[in-house]
Amino acid sequence: MHTLVALEALARLGTVWEAAEELGISRSGVSHRLAMLEKILGFELATRAGTGVILTPQGKSYAGEVRRSLALLINAQRGRANRDIEGVLRVSSTAGFSSMWLCKHIALFHAEHPNIWLQVVGASELDEVTDPDVDLFIAFGDGQWPKHWVQHLYDVQFTPMCSPAMLNVSGGLHEPVDVLRFPLLMRRWDDWEQWLAASNVKTPKKSAGIGFSDMIQVQTAAIAGQGIMLGDETTCAGALASGQLVSPFSITINPQRGYYLVRHRHKRASPATLAFIRWLTALLARADGRKG
Repeated sequence: MHTLVALEALARLGTVWEAAEELGISRSGVSHRLAMLEKILGFELATRAGTGVILTPQGKSYAGEVRRSLALLINAQRGRANRDIEGVLRVSSTAGFSSMWLCKHIALFHAEHPNIWLQVVGASELDEVTDPDVDLFIAFGDGQWPKHWVQHLYDVQFTPMCSPAMLNVSGGLHEPVDVLRFPLLMRRWDDWEQWLAASNVKTPKKSAGIGFSDMIQVQTAAIAGQGIMLGDETTCAGALASGQLVSPFSITINPQRGYYLVRHRHKRASPATLAFIRWLTALLARADGRKG
């Protein structure tokens, strides 16, 4: 179990020193546990890259399975211990993730931790992590927040989504180039540029679309049949499951950005903060497992 926990920590945090800090052991202790696990498994989990260590493709795949398994074990052990955790927890989240995903699951956290007073506040920017009154940030970006504790949640995979009614409007959506018949709804034009390039479609002028300040507005317009948006299957899961949105094409892009948990290094993680991190990580792991 010690070796599996070390692997999961390295995969989640990204560096040996951060894994060692979380586990309360030395860096060599983390490396020793990984070496032991490699000996047991019979294949290489990690390799050196410059001054650091990165997981091999096989190591990443195995770490994902370990994370899901550990989440199940943690859930089985929670029981009464969760109810004993008390305190106030202030979480900042991007508007899109909060409204389109977190708010649809947050009662599950309260059911597990009824004695935690949780406050969810909106972030002014996708990568906002500066509010000193916030205990934990759910931010969207490239993962580069110096002098902060950072944990990767998931990378988005964008694909076109629209109202089902649009599938039969103006000739329908049969080929990727057909998206240009409709307004392109967006928060960032470069995401559409990337998708059009990946689909071998000539990029139109920027004036061909409609821009919004956040993803809630983008999704609302798409559901209302006002155009086609780029969305990911996690934050748009509710709209896809209810049939409010459909994905006409299978082509996806990775915009090299994702969702992360971020915390000021000088602010010690409270039991309530750690409970929220465990809950959110486990829930997203289960959702990812169902998609797979």
